[in-house]
Amino acid sequence: MNQAIDYKSIWKVSYPIILSGVAQNIVNVTDTAFLGRYGIVELGAAGNAGIFYLVLMMIGFGFTIGCQIIIGRRNGEGNLREIGELFNAGLFFLLPISLLLFAFVKLFTPQILSAVVASENILQASIDYLSIRSYGIFFAFFNFLFIAFYTGTTNTKVLTKATFIQAGVNVVLDYLLIFGKLGLPEMGIKGAALASVISEIVALLYFAYFTLVRTNYKKYNLFQELTFSWKKQLHILKTAAPIMLQNFMALCTWLSFFMIIEQTGEFNLGVSHIVRSIYMVVMIPLFGFSSAASTLVSNIMGENRIEEVPLLIKRIVIMSILATAAFLPMLLIFPSEVTSIYTDDADLIEGAIKILPVICGAMLFFSIAFITFSSVTGTGKTLVTLSIEFISISIYLSFAYFFALILDLSLVAVWSSEFIYFSFMGLLSILYLKFGNWKNSVI
Repeated sequence: MNQAIDYKSIWKVSYPIILSGVAQNIVNVTDTAFLGRYGIVELGAAGNAGIFYLVLMMIGFGFTIGCQIIIGRRNGEGNLREIGELFNAGLFFLLPISLLLFAFVKLFTPQILSAVVASENILQASIDYLSIRSYGIFFAFFNFLFIAFYTGTTNTKVLTKATFIQAGVNVVLDYLLIFGKLGLPEMGIKGAALASVISEIVALLYFAYFTLVRTNYKKYNLFQELTFSWKKQLHILKTAAPIMLQNFMALCTWLSFFMIIEQTGEFNLGVSHIVRSIYMVVMIPLFGFSSAASTLVSNIMGENRIEEVPLLIKRIVIMSILATAAFLPMLLIFPSEVTSIYTDDADLIEGAIKILPVICGAMLFFSIAFITFSSVTGTGKTLVTLSIEFISISIYLSFAYFFALILDLSLVAVWSSEFIYFSFMGLLSILYLKFGNWKNSVI
């Protein structure tokens, strides 16, 4: 059965992913809001340490995105049993990688952070956070694999329930453990880390239950042939390795950006993490549509409907712009009300409000850039997306560093470098889709 690409069908695939994003950002908002009221050091440290953690997570996430693209292609081809073989191969890859990353965090995090963090308070709080948060690596990696399976097969509804369960557990435990409620110890930033780990465990248990009880997993050959195959690993890595490096670079860029800001002071870092949290909320529809773009492009290419890819991308871009634009009036008309969710510090609120118009403009650029970029990923040309990411990041960080530490410009000016990043990403992606050799891609 061919995958439809009308607006309704695109929305059917996208909206569960968007709702999952809502749930994830409930966690993001509550983490920032609770820690913003607990202390400015904890707010900044959890933000930077959280990005450092996500940088490492991108290794597993990138691998599963590669799985997702190949699963989407096999789903389009109707080759369902190989989908299970890809999933099973993912299990063999992710377990040893998660163990290595866990050991890396435990052994080397203090030395790495001490080399790049200027504030001693931020440094110690970041180490405290990661000492607990690192245990979530194992569970998060396998959650990524389940997400890849359900997204690649366009069965995205389960993602909504799993992430809302995860978010609910995280929010409740955040409040109880950060502030020490209901007789539990007041753990501060460590409480936020522990809440995140427990919520990831709960999400994995739900995915396992749903797959074994509610899904016809034998149809897909899931868990049926658990034998290690170098051939299968290398096949996945051919597509996934560039995505792993690409996502690793993207998160390193975020980390570098906030490390640059940290050099300008704890106050600017606190303001920027409030803005980052708002930014991530506005991005919710965009991430949903971008995931749908890569999956649907891969599916219809598997159905040999290459000529329909440009129309599909155009429709997803239109939907992404409209959905993103719906958020922006709230930020521009009620900036004080939005930022006061995160903190009651008048200076932090004022600082964040100044940056909101910048991210509103940048998001419209991003709505075009990220959908076209994700569509290139969906074609399987992941070395191309790696090149696009590298060029865009290099230019972006150069401008951010120059604005912040050489010219000593305002925080608003530093954040304006977002326009540079999205402009290059979008332009290069559009040029490749128009003139590049992607139509004969085989994965």
